[in-house]
Amino acid sequence: MSIARISWISGPVLRARAQGPFRLREAVRVGERGLLGEVIRMQGDEIVAQVYEDTTGLHPGVEVTGTGSLLGITLGPALLGRIFDGLLRPLAGASTHHVEPGVRAEVPLEFDFTPRLRPGESILGGAVFGEAVNQSGIRQVCLIPPDAAGEVATIQAAGRYADDLPVCTLRAADGTHRDIAMSHFWPVREPRPVAQWLPSDEPLITGQRVLDSLFPVALGGKAAIPGGFGTGKTMLLEVLAKSCSADVIVYVGCGERGNEMAGVLDEFPRLADPRTGHPLMERTVIIANTSNMPVAAREASIYSAVTVAEYFRDQGLHVALLADSTSRWAEALREVSVRFGELPSEGGYPPYLSSRIAEFYERAAKAKTLAGSTGSVTVLASISPPSGDFSEPVTSHTKRQVRSFWALDVKRAQSRFYPAINPLQSYSEDSLDLGGWWGKIYADLVPDGDAPTNEWSELRRRFLTLLDEQARLERMARIIGKDALPARQQLILFCAELVNEGFLRQSAFSETDRYCGPQRQARIMRSITRFIAAAEVALAKGVSCEAITAMQIVRRLERMGEDIAEDDVQAFADLSLRMESEFADLVALTGAKREA
Repeated sequence: MSIARISWISGPVLRARAQGPFRLREAVRVGERGLLGEVIRMQGDEIVAQVYEDTTGLHPGVEVTGTGSLLGITLGPALLGRIFDGLLRPLAGASTHHVEPGVRAEVPLEFDFTPRLRPGESILGGAVFGEAVNQSGIRQVCLIPPDAAGEVATIQAAGRYADDLPVCTLRAADGTHRDIAMSHFWPVREPRPVAQWLPSDEPLITGQRVLDSLFPVALGGKAAIPGGFGTGKTMLLEVLAKSCSADVIVYVGCGERGNEMAGVLDEFPRLADPRTGHPLMERTVIIANTSNMPVAAREASIYSAVTVAEYFRDQGLHVALLADSTSRWAEALREVSVRFGELPSEGGYPPYLSSRIAEFYERAAKAKTLAGSTGSVTVLASISPPSGDFSEPVTSHTKRQVRSFWALDVKRAQSRFYPAINPLQSYSEDSLDLGGWWGKIYADLVPDGDAPTNEWSELRRRFLTLLDEQARLERMARIIGKDALPARQQLILFCAELVNEGFLRQSAFSETDRYCGPQRQARIMRSITRFIAAAEVALAKGVSCEAITAMQIVRRLERMGEDIAEDDVQAFADLSLRMESEFADLVALTGAKREA
């Protein structure tokens, strides 16, 4: 065991004279309370460490003890359905409002264990050796640690065991034995290995039309959600947690205000899972690291969260990691960097900000696991740029790493437009790979399967082009007036507003509209596109723009999301017939007036 003595301390940063060998990124315990820290720099016989807990009372001469292992967390079946701090120590049920400094471990939990191996079988790291069932009946597989392998010497029979007790013993090739429990330790900064990285041609369905149909994120992809104060970042992440198609949700509140995090902690346990009707917390892990907690622990909370997500990925599950927000994490890096005496880079952030952001996002992927199954980690992270400035360092560096960019707009949020995604500032590079998946969705809606394979791409392009033309014409209309525009340009403005109201806007208060599946999104896009095409034809036949905007069908189109249920196919067919009838009557009436 290595020992050092503090020679200098400032906030969460300390320097200590080592009296034994330490290694970089080694976890250390500081003082009588055993505060958790990490070695981040070594200079001769001096180590520099950052402490992840309140350092009040520490002073030169206090002992620093090396643990011999890297900073890590315990992964196992006890994670699901619980709330932790940034160092993965349980919060719910604590005797005080905060985790006591120096707390090392929790009371082990018991699970019903069923073995899947027999003595004498050979097994590699990352393979499944058993199954654990909690009190709620949730089944999880138990994994051999990725760094272990060998022949099964012993394995416990089916029964109820604590998650930290050995239930299996492996005999390595050199004859040594290693005990395996249902839980195991893993360093948070070290990505868990996989058998093979896989390309993703399937989206993570969020249930939000503007995201899924216009700016999709692939399963195993990464998306950034930047937005100024009050634009609805936290609310959007909560909606995504409830409605997205992931098997497991890992929510990390990194440096958020205590009242916002308190709202999340209060609401999540009461949410119902729309899939099963059971509590959503049964498949959720919450990591809460608020702004009043030690600043250095914010960095650890991000790595703890992505390590937990990788653990569930290795079980063959699709995981959505929701991080709120990475700006607070970057601010923690900046504050600690100042205490190190490092020269600042742009915005006062340390020069390694971009590499740290890259290290985080590159752990999102779809992969073939060591156990032979397929799993993924999809990262959805919010950014809080000061004054909504997307050119600031955190946002600009993040844009280089993500493939989906969901920009939240202050003006839309203030006008109660939800979700407040700005379609002209957002983009999705994953859309290039997801056309085939969406093509099958559209083909399934046609009885004879005769839909064009690129229909989704064409409709998406048409909507985005229309919205871009709207922005250009609105700038012109502010100068000369909307009524002075030609009829075709007035129709463009009207149709773009129909796309905004009938497709992009969703009501979070409507049971029908708060979630919109892929098939219903396709039908709504088709209905609006048919109206736009019919309106252009009618305008060419002499129908006035005022007559088109006054059609009764317009109101029905704007309220499709709220009025037509997920599986009500007939309602869309009736809407299409009514649209054709109204346009036919309008064209005929215009022709009759001309003849008269």
